[in-house]
Amino acid sequence: MPDLPSKTAPEAVAETVGPRPAASPPPSTAKTEAPRVAVASLVGTTIEYYDFAVYGTASALVLGPAFFPSGNPTVSSLAAFLTFAAAFLSRPLGVVLFGTIGDRLGRRKALVASLLLMGVATVGVGLLPTYESAGLLAPVLLVTLRLLQGVSMGGEWGGAVLLAAEHAPPGRRALYASIPQAGPSLGFLLSTAVILPTLNIVGRDGFVDWAWRIPFLLSTVLVVIGLWVRTTVSESPVFNATADRTTQPLAAKASEVTSESASRFPLVTLLKRYPGRVLLGTGAAIGGSAVYYLTIVYSISYGPKELGIPQNTMLTAASIGAAAGIAITLPVARLSDRIGRRPVMLTGAVGCVVWAVPMYASLSSRNGLVITGAYTVGLMFLALMFSPVAAFLPELFPARLRYTGASAAFILANTLGGGFAPLVATWLNSHWESPLVLGFYTGTLCLLSLLCLLALPETRDQEFDI
Repeated sequence: MPDLPSKTAPEAVAETVGPRPAASPPPSTAKTEAPRVAVASLVGTTIEYYDFAVYGTASALVLGPAFFPSGNPTVSSLAAFLTFAAAFLSRPLGVVLFGTIGDRLGRRKALVASLLLMGVATVGVGLLPTYESAGLLAPVLLVTLRLLQGVSMGGEWGGAVLLAAEHAPPGRRALYASIPQAGPSLGFLLSTAVILPTLNIVGRDGFVDWAWRIPFLLSTVLVVIGLWVRTTVSESPVFNATADRTTQPLAAKASEVTSESASRFPLVTLLKRYPGRVLLGTGAAIGGSAVYYLTIVYSISYGPKELGIPQNTMLTAASIGAAAGIAITLPVARLSDRIGRRPVMLTGAVGCVVWAVPMYASLSSRNGLVITGAYTVGLMFLALMFSPVAAFLPELFPARLRYTGASAAFILANTLGGGFAPLVATWLNSHWESPLVLGFYTGTLCLLSLLCLLALPETRDQEFDI
């Protein structure tokens, strides 16, 4: 059963000291501020995932031979994908760091810091020397910057969806939270819009030689825009109300030790009181993470190298599928505001389980239209899972632990289901050459998500200001 903890002393006392401050903005404010905050969250998330997608695509195309030269192409690819996975290993550190900042000092401060860190790390990758000119120092620096990217991503998603959700007017929480949820796909499309023309202009040899740096360096402009947008929006009204309650004198006196430890170490409190919800929330998102990263990252390398599918065909198929997922993100979220999160997410999970094998089997056809159609259907099923999850995971946790709780569940799912997916897929395909193994692997993780969703409660009507 999901965790249903009893009220702690500070929560009980806080409820007796007087009327609670209003956590939701007044209707007139919500109508103007909520859309601005949602768009600001989307802009920042898109930029962060652009940086991440650029690295993923570069890993598939060039980073292996440039930083990990080997006579065996599989070994080079594994090494490049290992650095891709390294960023996922450092994401939990980002959850701890930015979750603490977000739950103690404010959502906006955490988001500004995470975007700045991502920008510095991404531009740094674009300036790195290769193995040929710097030897072992080159891959060491690459892994270091990649780890910093991972720390940044550990704090991005939770803060972006929270800032949007906590500004949302009543009855539209999933709609507003889903707006930044389109950021990963938009970031991929933006990276493709930069990489494809660059490839066409300079050719594959020119891209491998020097032009791979262009998408990384362009991040400078995008980060400056993102920082400007994020610093112009207001702090979450729910966070402000929670901060006001925790500073009330009577509550502080009644629970000085407990309140202090909870505010300083939100992750410790989270794991003590809500371990089941963290694990089930992670499981609920793990299948979708596998679908996204195997489609957007791994297959772009696998198709051309193992099956002889043109690079542009794979990038186009993934881009069209991602665009279709974006197109239904808001309608799906609005539907979940009306009928609940679980029915929509369960439909997506069932669809992903059923469609996983046909989707990756389409690669055997080597036909661009077939692959594009299969990817489009698969990424639309993914949108059914991932659009409501932006509201669903935060709703599982109370306000004072929400940044840390939602981030922990989503980032663990991304790490286990997405970060290691290219490595697992590379290993599987080294033993079984058929792309069907990708479908079986993905379908298994989506089945796990289905089971976890069945074990979790509906959260649409969950009170959000406590």
